[in-house]
Amino acid sequence: MDKPTTPKLSRRSVFAAAGGAGALAAVTTALPRAPAEAVASTAAKPAAEKAGGYQETQHVLRYYQTTRV
Repeated sequence: MDKPTTPKLSRRSVFAAAGGAGALAAVTTALPRAPAEAVASTAAKPAAEKAGGYQETQHVLRYYQTTRV
């Protein structure tokens, strides 16, 4: 039986893959973002007097918006 051959990793294939990844990154940055209707529709809840836990503030919502892919 013939032994199956494995593809060699060459410099040319590495640079081709890097170029493809760069092109994909350029396309994803050029695409329009999703509308921020979901963020705008959430109303901020009034803070309780002794609330020391998690609060969804404008700063937190803006952070969530920047982390979307």
